[in-house]
Amino acid sequence: MTLMPRMSAIHAAARHATPMASIDSNLKQLDLNLLGVLDALLREQSVTRAADSLGMTQSAVSHSLSRLRTFFDDSLFVKSSQGMVATRKAELLRQPVMDIMATVRQQVLAEAGFHPERSRRAFVFAMTDAGELVFLPPLLTKLRQEAPHCTVRTVQVPIEQIEGLLASGEVDLALGSIRSAPEGLYRQRLFLNTFVTIVSASNTSIGDSLTMEQFQLMPQVVVSLEGKPGTAYDKLVEEQGLERNVFLTTPHFLVVPLLLERHPDLIATVPMELASAFSKYGTLRILKPPLELPQFALSQHWHPRFHNDPAVSWLRALVKRTFEHYREPELEAAAK
Repeated sequence: MTLMPRMSAIHAAARHATPMASIDSNLKQLDLNLLGVLDALLREQSVTRAADSLGMTQSAVSHSLSRLRTFFDDSLFVKSSQGMVATRKAELLRQPVMDIMATVRQQVLAEAGFHPERSRRAFVFAMTDAGELVFLPPLLTKLRQEAPHCTVRTVQVPIEQIEGLLASGEVDLALGSIRSAPEGLYRQRLFLNTFVTIVSASNTSIGDSLTMEQFQLMPQVVVSLEGKPGTAYDKLVEEQGLERNVFLTTPHFLVVPLLLERHPDLIATVPMELASAFSKYGTLRILKPPLELPQFALSQHWHPRFHNDPAVSWLRALVKRTFEHYREPELEAAAK
């Protein structure tokens, strides 16, 4: 293991850390458990969230932060309107602490293993609101059966931030269809999904099928996670020389059925799983798009830094088991 060079970086930030004898002396003063707290605080920038992620009380984390401040002779974090902000010294510690904790997880804790039945870990997933609708119901059922004391938090973040959050450990897994996922991430396909078009049940201008003319002329709600024009199937539409009447672009899937219910002339093309969930309330109809749209994979993504982490490895296996026999609804069945 390569803990000592990284520990030297930690002590270089402490006040008496230059001579080797001082490093040895300071090492005796530093409770290594505090590094886990510092790691969580750097990731979460909140005592409350850090406590949740560690399975500790807020008072225990606050006490540990006080000890860290004494050891490093620095406030480490200051309050702001956005929450806790790391000081310059804390920022200098960020990478060495992250490296140390990654080494501990991969080379030390891997030997101890992960015990889901006893763990109180808080798992963090990155996914969209649509991903929550698809992934969470079956996943939480499995998780509560096998790891009854663990908790879950989800975050929705811009695609360009996902790699950094996975690398730092702020997010354990990213679930969904990430078209521009960084090359450095591991990816495992869970299942395939398809696109369908949804229309209001009160839209009388559309019969049992959607014509190409209607598809191009009717005002459409388009979901783009970045909030900018562009969808997973835009290129195919352009290649066929087609134009759409895009009325609204939004980064959120779950608002779509409400908009179509209130404005029956609007249509939207969304993943089948979402359309099936939306149609259960009787306010929408599901139709096959008038052009062939490709299937797309929904996958789990993780960073190489945590490939051998026992808890993350267990979580990946749980996700894979949960969806290994998944079948998306058939168009005819979902439309009923």
